[in-house]
Amino acid sequence: MADNKPTPTVTTPSRVDKAPTPVTTTVGTTPSATTTSTAAGKTTIADSVISKVAGIAAREVPGVFALGGGAARAFGAIRDVIGSTDLSQGVRVEVGETQVAADVTIVVEYPTPMNAVAEQVRTAVAQAIEQLVGMQVAEINVAINDVHIPGDDDDNEQAESRVQ
Repeated sequence: MADNKPTPTVTTPSRVDKAPTPVTTTVGTTPSATTTSTAAGKTTIADSVISKVAGIAAREVPGVFALGGGAARAFGAIRDVIGSTDLSQGVRVEVGETQVAADVTIVVEYPTPMNAVAEQVRTAVAQAIEQLVGMQVAEINVAINDVHIPGDDDDNEQAESRVQ
């Protein structure tokens, strides 16, 4: 005999304001897009667009060498070679009805003060999302996972050969 006990559902609390909304079908939108309706029409902004805006803003901060973890940067280097840069690399967003939460992973240039760079990234990303997307920012978490030391990976400087 099968046991018909209901299985418990585990849900994680949302960081943004996700209110239940009526389901509507619109051609050309993604299921995770933000939609704003007015009397004149509807504007839809995909989550990937918000990630890209945040990524561009974070890259413009002085002291930020790169975005993303080690594997993401490795794949990013391959994409750069073929001319397909992912501007949302290292950025994850959670989008609600009117709010956005973002997680940004960065690599900081040595010897830039890390806390100052993280705060500048937080400010730049929040301003970009509020001004360009028009949504409130619930939180922006910045993770620094590496430090870039100039000269360590420069291939332009050839070591002097010991043999002739």
